[in-house]
Amino acid sequence: MRIVLLGAPGSGKGTQAKRLKAELGIAHISTGDLLRAAVKAGTPLGLKAKAVMEAGQLVSDDIVLGLLEERLAEADTQPGYILDGYPRNLAQANALDALLARLQQPLDAVLKLNVPDADIVKRCEIRFEQEHRADDNPETVRKRLAVYAEQTAPVADFYARRGVLTEIDGVGEIDAIGGRLLAALRVRAAANA
Repeated sequence: MRIVLLGAPGSGKGTQAKRLKAELGIAHISTGDLLRAAVKAGTPLGLKAKAVMEAGQLVSDDIVLGLLEERLAEADTQPGYILDGYPRNLAQANALDALLARLQQPLDAVLKLNVPDADIVKRCEIRFEQEHRADDNPETVRKRLAVYAEQTAPVADFYARRGVLTEIDGVGEIDAIGGRLLAALRVRAAANA
């Protein structure tokens, strides 16, 4: 099963992606992890990404898409994968759509975790206190949520128009949210069969 997992920063994407990976036996792909691994390994795309990051700029969509294409060619992605937090904007959604069409790997499901902003801020405050992650500072979280609303939220509409989006209540216990995700995937798999 090929899945995109969407949701605001702090909505639980990473946590749920890891759980889905274990439950479904498919690869978990985070573009941030891909970038860090490529830079560390010194691959051609990794060297390009490193130069951009060292210049204090954002890595281009072309580089990220190239890394993603390389990753999707690896054997562990053949049974399926979970793209965690990618695409982040409409340009990336269109580029991913074109890549997957060329690879003949259409998405089976796009799951969007819906969590109210107040709950996200509260979750991140707790994580900030426990893990001291700078990006979980409440002020930073509010800025990230504003960027998400402007740039990433429209991606859900993009997938809704294609008929692959399922919105999931992302509030509650981790196990309960995971259960809702799995139930949505079973419904999607039955519809695609």
